[in-house]
Amino acid sequence: MIGLISATAAGTVARDRLAAAWPGRTVVYEGPVREAVQRAFAECEQLVCFLATGAVVRLLAPLLSDKSSDPGVVCVDEAGRHAVALLGGHGGGANALAGAVGEVLGAAPVVTTATDAAGVPGLDMLGLPVEGDVAGVSRAMLDGAGVELLADAVWPLPPLPSNVSPGAGGAAVLRVTDRIVELGTQAVVLRPASLAVGVGASKGAPVEEVVGLIRDALHEAGLSPLSIAELVTVDAKADEPGIVAAASQLGVPLRTYAAAELARIEVPNPSGAPLAAVGTPSVAEAAALAAGGELLVPKRKSNPVGRAAMATCAVVRRSPRGRLAVVGLGPGARDLLTPRAREELRRASVLVGLDQYVDQIRDLLRPGTTILESGLGAEEERARTAVAEARKGHAVALIGSGDAGVYAMASPALAEAGADIDVVGVPGVTAALAAAAILGAPLGHDHVSISLSDLHTPWEVIERRVRAAAGADIIVTFYNPRSRGRDWQLPKALSILSEHREPATPVGVVRNASRPDESSRVTSLAALDPATVDMMTVVTVGNTATREIAGRMVTPRGYRWQSATTAPAQEGAE
Repeated sequence: MIGLISATAAGTVARDRLAAAWPGRTVVYEGPVREAVQRAFAECEQLVCFLATGAVVRLLAPLLSDKSSDPGVVCVDEAGRHAVALLGGHGGGANALAGAVGEVLGAAPVVTTATDAAGVPGLDMLGLPVEGDVAGVSRAMLDGAGVELLADAVWPLPPLPSNVSPGAGGAAVLRVTDRIVELGTQAVVLRPASLAVGVGASKGAPVEEVVGLIRDALHEAGLSPLSIAELVTVDAKADEPGIVAAASQLGVPLRTYAAAELARIEVPNPSGAPLAAVGTPSVAEAAALAAGGELLVPKRKSNPVGRAAMATCAVVRRSPRGRLAVVGLGPGARDLLTPRAREELRRASVLVGLDQYVDQIRDLLRPGTTILESGLGAEEERARTAVAEARKGHAVALIGSGDAGVYAMASPALAEAGADIDVVGVPGVTAALAAAAILGAPLGHDHVSISLSDLHTPWEVIERRVRAAAGADIIVTFYNPRSRGRDWQLPKALSILSEHREPATPVGVVRNASRPDESSRVTSLAALDPATVDMMTVVTVGNTATREIAGRMVTPRGYRWQSATTAPAQEGAE
């Protein structure tokens, strides 16, 4: 929860704007400011104080405990011009909060954390548990000193500066491993989620016995408990209190498998006891192997004093899984690039894309990002390259214009990708939607997008789809309508639509939607000159209900068409 505190009338107005924008996420603290700050600091994960930074510093000073547990604090000035990340920039999320506050209030976020200012990912913000001299290694990264990178495998990390690499030869060391290692000065270890722990337990097994067994097994194998990805067991033990509490104490999820599935897995140490109890000759080993990976710790039992063991465990190590984000950049305008797309671009250590699209977002990439760009006509090659890089364990972003799933890179990429990598789709504003917003409301009812390019789709198929849309009275947006080598497809498609629609049917033509040289016009089916259309143009043809009103295309949402002199229809749910 985010606590909101203000002291002046102007601050209260801004505070209430933020509370209205984030319902359910904020708590407004009234009363004397000192008491309000004290209560919010104790009760909330984050604070936004509409107060001077000096005043907040004095109020917070006696409350500070530890950077890992103190809330993140953002200060907003009286005029609402700046949102200052004052405390807990990384651990408390104040840097991100300052940006979010700025978006709501129109304030400029002020972030002074050195790594953020330099565009370098903070070692404590990589999504992995971190141990060691974070400040010292971060300083070496920022100073350009060599930082020796020692990793057991390639993990999908954000890009690291060029001075962080194997063989860098500096005094600072960055390790990525699940093994227990000794850390000297200027050394950090990141803990990847590489271990799955299979757990079996008798009814009523104490949580202390389960957790103690897991920790002892990992310690003897030289493995860190911070690298546990999950606990796994049989379905029959899904609600066993000791196992459930162990997962909670270790801060990892609990996953279960059916006994029949585990019974099919060949294990080194089967037993008759679990077969009789839950229907499989192995729980711990079989569940661990079902989670996938190399068996590092075979089944071992707990060893309580004075009674029989009630818990078993086994440990496997998984291979890293690369990550492929397929990112839609929108129609071209920077303000139509979504925040999620920005995050994925900065998270990726490898970027794959068409050269002209890479140029659009090159300034958003972190230093050290590997850029693999190519020209027009290499779509399938880019898709294969992106998947191959993800299979190496990298965090990859494959970019496309508009929405990457609409006539873009998602289809060829996912056709190449298997279950061995993680795939994330990031939606974008499509050309059809950008053009529609410029034209008015042409897509108010059922609509379809059709590409007129027959480079990959036979014209017979395209024509059949145009005829279906024409006969069904569906609004049509044409992509790839006309090029120098394809000048007859658009006239043919328009003639098909003319068989079912009046010559006066509104048609919207938008070129370079949302870009600086954008142009648009509303014409009619009879008046449109196909020669004025090119590959940078989107053509939207209305249905029989579409009208031109005040120069805009409008299609009713299935309600009775209202004339300009009657009251508008009540707007229904989306």
